[in-house]
Amino acid sequence: MQASNLQHKLNRLRALLSEMHSVLVAYSGGIDSTFVLKVAHEQLHEKAVGVTAVSPTFPSIELETAKRVAAEIGARHDIVQTDQLEIPDFTKNDAARCFHCKTDLYQLLGTLRLERGTAYMVDGTNMDDLGEDRPGIKAARKWGVRSPLVEAELSKADIRILAKDLGLSNWDKPAAACLSSRIPRGITITREKLSQVEEAEAVLHREGLRHYRVRDHGEIARIEVGQDEIVLLMETERRTRVSTKLKELGFRFVTVDLEGYRPGGVSLG
Repeated sequence: MQASNLQHKLNRLRALLSEMHSVLVAYSGGIDSTFVLKVAHEQLHEKAVGVTAVSPTFPSIELETAKRVAAEIGARHDIVQTDQLEIPDFTKNDAARCFHCKTDLYQLLGTLRLERGTAYMVDGTNMDDLGEDRPGIKAARKWGVRSPLVEAELSKADIRILAKDLGLSNWDKPAAACLSSRIPRGITITREKLSQVEEAEAVLHREGLRHYRVRDHGEIARIEVGQDEIVLLMETERRTRVSTKLKELGFRFVTVDLEGYRPGGVSLG
């Protein structure tokens, strides 16, 4: 029953994208936007283009993944530059931060859409996202961005199953978020803080960890990793390497959050 229901949802997604005729996909390289790009490319071919906006908030490791997976799909992939640090309402880092970030993205994509005569902008929002406080979704609606995964009633679990079936190499990729989410609300976002966090998380990536965040609390780096990876992180040699390298990046103290990694787990201060 589940398989037939999933196939029905996939067929609905294919029909929706076909009816759009041409799309720009807000493509980050995460599994949701990758899945949209994959199906859009299958249905629309060269009329489906993935667009990745690169800025100081976007980790370079995510850009490399986005490039690789788009090439695997065979879809056109355009990279555009932006910089949310030039937006005061973004850098002040209040509850509307994501709204200002996504507004910047969709304004950029909207300009491209008009220049190219593309019919629609689409994103990777799925059904699970609707139950969360997502200012970015409000920005998407304001700028006329469609969410075909929601329209096809696809959940995150559905997407991973279908993505694996379609042969996407990143079907089990952990969720990612922009680097600004590592900085507590009310603390001004700066280029230096973003760079420090990005380099700190690169250390964890090189250590073989998959689910991780480094939360910036001034002198303190608070590490979150998956519950099943805490033991791995705490192996003596690895723990020493991580602590040493993060202190070299400018943190005075390095801590591990015993509750482990949790999406949206940034502290409020």
